[in-house]
Amino acid sequence: MKSIKILTITSAIAILAFSSFTYKHGSKLTDADKGFAVIELFTSEGCSSCPPADAVVAKIEKESGGKPIYILAFHVDYWNRLGWKDGFSSAAYSQRQNQYARWLKLSSVYTPKFVLNGRTEFVGSEEGTLRNAIKTNLTKNAATQISLSDITINQNKAQLRYQTQGKTANSVLLVAVVQKSAQTKVERGENSGRTLSHVQIVRAIESISLKADKGSASIELPKGFDAHGAEVIAFVQNTSNGEITGATKVAFN
Repeated sequence: MKSIKILTITSAIAILAFSSFTYKHGSKLTDADKGFAVIELFTSEGCSSCPPADAVVAKIEKESGGKPIYILAFHVDYWNRLGWKDGFSSAAYSQRQNQYARWLKLSSVYTPKFVLNGRTEFVGSEEGTLRNAIKTNLTKNAATQISLSDITINQNKAQLRYQTQGKTANSVLLVAVVQKSAQTKVERGENSGRTLSHVQIVRAIESISLKADKGSASIELPKGFDAHGAEVIAFVQNTSNGEITGATKVAFN
């Protein structure tokens, strides 16, 4: 487990224009009596303890078999100053991890770290703990239901429509564009000489105020993003305590 003090770094994401793609596939409203598990992994290519945690979520993703399990790998940027810049990292993802430290009343942040449904956190090496927590949460009722539809990619933005039902007070809808897999040959830092495999990489995320139960969202995409082999994961999160009350996803085909 690696612990390091976070530095706030302002970064700009370069945007690349795309041809226009349209996807009419949509996700159905999740059943109110069906549980779910949103797994957030905070990781970095500059951290030697992180590859085993990446492998754990890769196994779980492969075994999920259509279950309501939603994995998001947030590559933090505070390791970048130690010799290797993680090309998937963002200061916004480090800030999200800091927000969890406040919600969960933690004294520090570290990598690799799992957060489940916004309310439980544990070390990224604890595969058994993660699996047990997933099993438990799949038996609980989802308080919020979400649907996504009419996903369009036009030039540098992904656009979609959403609808929510159920518990949304004091909450926002977070919509993440996720790259399903990637490999990186690391040339410097703690993982120098290794080729690292990643899954479920968050490439962009947008927070939407839930003043209404339906609407549209627009997400700015990063340079070099390929819609093929990607998906959108959306979840509702309480802004007071971090609890995630519902989630869904739809793939780019």
